[in-house]
Amino acid sequence: MSQEHAMPTPRLDLKLRLALRVAAMAALCFTAAAAYVVFETSRSARARADWMADLAARDLSLQTGQNSWIKSGLVSFPDLQPIAAVVMAPGLCIAYRDRGGDLRQRLCSGADPADTAAPWLFAALYRRLLDADVQAVRPVPLRGEAKGEVVVSTDPQSLIGQSWRETSRLVAVMAGTLLGLCVLVYAALASALRPTRTIRAGLERLAAGDLSARLPPLDLAELSAVGDVFNHLAGSLETTLAERNALTRRLIEVQDEERRHLARELHDEFGQCLAAIGAVAASAAQTAHDSCPALVPECRSIARTAAHMMEVLRGALLRLRPPDVEELGLAASLEGLVAGWNSRAGGRTRFSIELEGRFDRLPGEFAASLYRIAQEAITNAAKHAQASNVVVRLRMQEPPPPDRPHCIELAVADDGKADGDLSMKAGLGLLGMRERIGALGGRLDFEVLHPGGLVLRAQIPVPPAAVDPDLAMAAA
Repeated sequence: MSQEHAMPTPRLDLKLRLALRVAAMAALCFTAAAAYVVFETSRSARARADWMADLAARDLSLQTGQNSWIKSGLVSFPDLQPIAAVVMAPGLCIAYRDRGGDLRQRLCSGADPADTAAPWLFAALYRRLLDADVQAVRPVPLRGEAKGEVVVSTDPQSLIGQSWRETSRLVAVMAGTLLGLCVLVYAALASALRPTRTIRAGLERLAAGDLSARLPPLDLAELSAVGDVFNHLAGSLETTLAERNALTRRLIEVQDEERRHLARELHDEFGQCLAAIGAVAASAAQTAHDSCPALVPECRSIARTAAHMMEVLRGALLRLRPPDVEELGLAASLEGLVAGWNSRAGGRTRFSIELEGRFDRLPGEFAASLYRIAQEAITNAAKHAQASNVVVRLRMQEPPPPDRPHCIELAVADDGKADGDLSMKAGLGLLGMRERIGALGGRLDFEVLHPGGLVLRAQIPVPPAAVDPDLAMAAA
């Protein structure tokens, strides 16, 4: 399977993940405690059987000695009732076996009603890990010789039932404790990780281009270190971007100055030469009309070529040195730009403009940059899109939230071709637009229309001095 079609890895909440890990560790500890209870129950049963066997053996040894003193044999032997009345416990059996292996007496107690039958899985596991047949055998001596032996045994079902009773009690306590622990751990982690929401909001603002985003002081040492690094990074990016924008503005100023210088040179030198060629061609045509009529068409052709070159030169000069936007205003300059393109297009492409808002308070340099951006966008649409309609929209956006600046939206939409690599289509024009928009602190986006067309949209913050007072009051 290719990487593009691979299923996304499921993401687990950090609080839940840590709570589950703590729960898993607690469950392991509780399992170890339950195993200890089971082994302790078995060990206690064996210790109790050994103790009872020792006690019963001593008691029967005394009974044997008493019978040897009393010749009449009035004392019955063996008599397990006295010892059984004292030490007998549920599920235990006490028996006396003579030297021939015959049981002379056997006393057993019933199971404790509280020792319910254990589940088969627990019983099978118990029998596999431990020996459920607990038995203790002690000899009954008489004059240094074993006369018989005492056998103390525990009923396996009763022993397993006792172990299950103790274990089930512990499991119930552990289940409640584990649930409470998980809830407390999750709540504690949720409280401790609440600052991560602030960090995420800061990162989102930083990703959106708001380099003024800063994180407040955080309580946790680890998150506080993250916040310090974040604030340092945001400050460094803000400083770097400000320096880059300042350098870009300076480069754009130099570029515009070079364009003005080039426009003057073309106008003064190339324009005068074309005018001279046109005048010479007209004079030659007049002379040829009288002396050599065959040269008249060639002279007129030279005049037409010179006129065409003059028209091309005027268009180049207009692009190199736009009208004085500061005097005419941005709206009037853009309307003149659109009208010039309509006259040069000859009806092949219709250019129109839509204005929304007031733009008379914009600084001259800012308005000139907007004009240059619109000029380049229209040029790209006219040259590369092969569109029949190009629409320029300039809009002062609605009052933004109090923490966001006012913005101007400049959009150039066409109904031409929009496939392929936009950067290859626009060439250096797109790069120039990006540089100008970036220097103004704005953002450039593209939107492909269906079935055909493209919208180039630039959102640029407005200098505070240029904000309409009515909009500023509405935002406040």
